[in-house]
Amino acid sequence: MNCDGLLERLDLERLDSDLFRGFSPRDGRPRIFGGLVAAQSLVGACRTVEGRIAHSLHGYFLREGDTSVPVLYHVDRIRDGRSFATRRVVAKQHGKAIFNMSVSFQAPEEGLSHQAAMPEAPPPETVPTNEERLRAYQARSDHPAFEFLLSLDRPIERREVEHVDLLEPKPHTGIHRTWFRARCKLGDDDVLHQAILTYASDYGLLEAAFNQHGHSFLTETLILASLDHAVWFHRPFRADQWLLYVTQSPRTAGGRGLNFGHIYAQDGALVASVAQEGLMRIRKHK
Repeated sequence: MNCDGLLERLDLERLDSDLFRGFSPRDGRPRIFGGLVAAQSLVGACRTVEGRIAHSLHGYFLREGDTSVPVLYHVDRIRDGRSFATRRVVAKQHGKAIFNMSVSFQAPEEGLSHQAAMPEAPPPETVPTNEERLRAYQARSDHPAFEFLLSLDRPIERREVEHVDLLEPKPHTGIHRTWFRARCKLGDDDVLHQAILTYASDYGLLEAAFNQHGHSFLTETLILASLDHAVWFHRPFRADQWLLYVTQSPRTAGGRGLNFGHIYAQDGALVASVAQEGLMRIRKHK
C-alpha cells in the first residue's frame, strides 16, 4: 500500500450517521496492521464531532483483523460538553469486535506550556532508509521476510538511528530514535495528519521492549502482538514533514512489554506522546 492508497483507506465510507466501513490492503500480510485499524477508528470518531479536535485516544486490540473483509466502525456519542467531547468506537468483523477505542476531543484553548527537550539526532537525510537496510539484509541472507518486506509499498518513510541488527541482534538498552514522514503531500486537515501519525506510531514501538533482550522480530521463538495503544496529541503538526519518534521500554514482565514514545517536529516541538503494551511471549519448545 503506497501513501495514496493509505489516504484512500482513511477516507471511510459512511453507511449511517455513526456507522462507517473501512478496507485494508490485501498485500500478503497475515492480519490487518493494527495502526491502520486505530487510524480508521480515529477518522470515524472525528466525523461525528464539530468544533473540537482529538487530544487523546486509547484503544485495545481484541482480535486479529481479517484482510479479506471490510471493517465496520460503530461510533457511540458518549458525551458532548462545552469544551470536551467523548466518542467510543468499536471495530467489528464477522459480527465480533476486533478493536475498541475511546477518543477525547477538546475545543482549542490556551494554557500553561512546557515540554521535555528533544534528544539530539542526526539529520534524517544522513540516516539510511529502512529499504536500504532491507536490501543490505537481502544480500546477507535468503530469509523470505526480506523479499516480502521489500515487495510492499510503504506509505511511511522511516529512518532508524538506533538500528538493531535483525539477523544478529544484541541487547540494546536506552532510547530508540527514528525519523519518519508520509511519502506523499497531505492537505491541511488536522484529522488526516493525526490519523497518519496514529498509523505510523504502531511501527517499531514494541521493538523498544524486545530489543533489550537481544531479540528482533525475526526471532522464531518470539510471539508478538499489540495489546493496547494510546496517543496524546499536544499541538498541531504536519505528518508529511520529518518527525522524530523517540521510544523506550521501562519494563517487561508477565509476557508483556511496556513501551513509551515521544514524537517531535524537526524544530524540537513535542507534538505527541504514545504508550503501548504488547504481548512478548517466548514460545516453548515441545
